[in-house]
Amino acid sequence: MAEEMQVGKVTHYFTKIGVAVIEVTGGSIKIGDELHIKGHTSDFRQKVSSMQIEQDKIEMAEPGQSIGMKVKLAY
Repeated sequence: MAEEMQVGKVTHYFTKIGVAVIEVTGGSIKIGDELHIKGHTSDFRQKVSSMQIEQDKIEMAEPGQSIGMKVKLAY
């Protein structure tokens, strides 16, 4: 398994629709990547199946961008 690197941080989570806003801070995030989302109450892995910026679907996000991504919370 590849070594993990921090590529961003969750800045907001919309509970009702299950969407996390992720500020990309290092590296890039692409469709198909597996993210390890870890926080105070969350710790799970999920493949990126879609991302959006201002409701526009994108294939890749780079540092400086904030994306919206549907997440399946694992409690």
